Amino acid sequence: MNILSKTNGRFMVMAAVLLTLPFWVANPYHLHIATLIGTYWVLICGLNLAVGYAGILSIGHVALLSIGAYCYAILTGHYDIDPWLATACSALLGGVCGFFLGLPSLRLPGFYFAMATIAFAMMAMEFSLAQDGLTGGGAGLPVPSFPAPFDTPSGLYWLVLGFAALISWLSWNLVRFMWGRALISVRDSHVAAAAVGVPIFTIKLSIFTFSGVAAGLAGALFATLQSYITPETFVFELSLFFFVCIVIGGRGSMWGPFIGTIILAALPELVGALAQWGQFFYGTLLLIVVLLIPEGVGSVVSMIREKFWPERREKQVVSPDLPRLIAAIRKDKQAQKPVTPDEGSAMQSLVRARGGD
Repeated sequence: MNILSKTNGRFMVMAAVLLTLPFWVANPYHLHIATLIGTYWVLICGLNLAVGYAGILSIGHVALLSIGAYCYAILTGHYDIDPWLATACSALLGGVCGFFLGLPSLRLPGFYFAMATIAFAMMAMEFSLAQDGLTGGGAGLPVPSFPAPFDTPSGLYWLVLGFAALISWLSWNLVRFMWGRALISVRDSHVAAAAVGVPIFTIKLSIFTFSGVAAGLAGALFATLQSYITPETFVFELSLFFFVCIVIGGRGSMWGPFIGTIILAALPELVGALAQWGQFFYGTLLLIVVLLIPEGVGSVVSMIREKFWPERREKQVVSPDLPRLIAAIRKDKQAQKPVTPDEGSAMQSLVRARGGD
């Protein structure tokens, strides 16, 4: 069995587990947590491209999440727009806001860009508080649900799972080819990336815009899951949560941030004692990972997998084309054949004759 078939087998097992999750999870609250993790992953998967691969320190992505959520709630609640069209508009608006935020700000160094995203998150919260007629102000807005069959907890879970799989597939195809190598080069060294012709600003702006689209889409799903949103729903701690998931999971990978999202979202909710100490739990876990496992939890999982379930790599035997090799050697010898005395005298006579002319 080759590596590709093993990977496909693991993917099929994971897909079967995720697809059948509503059938073997008895507690509705646990299904709600699974849907919440999927919603978070839609945003974190796009943010991971910016933070983990491109090295863009964005700490204010909760603003893009709130923009997508309010866009969906306003279009479906105030104007009776179709939920599917409202979801597409939320993703589009998130991408547009990400584009115009990154257009001037991405020219700033890392720390200053992070401050710019924090300022944008504060502006988004103040705007949602001030616009009573549009956003409901501090009272908030009710959020209509998706049409059947996605108006039930199981249906919403499958819808979120589908969108999460789509964003994961797009991100995976970005990072495994030329774009992924360009992103890593930009993250590791701007000078080296520019030296080989990588358009640094264009790469950063494109990825940040894509992360805005993912955040807007996640906002629409998050609003539907919450069924009622207020400005207090999108606190700054939630933005730090997204950033910490990537740091704990490990940057530069797809599985690491996904594992980090599951750990940070599920454990405090499923263990009652940790729910009361959520921020303390996040800070302690972040400190432990940064000091002991700087490459993230994903690297530990990879090490365990390689130790207990190593992948057998098949040796590729290369058979040389002997006839072509022999012909090339003979041709090279003929080209390097030394000039005989007679041939040399003839050439000198020809040169003298031409010189006399």
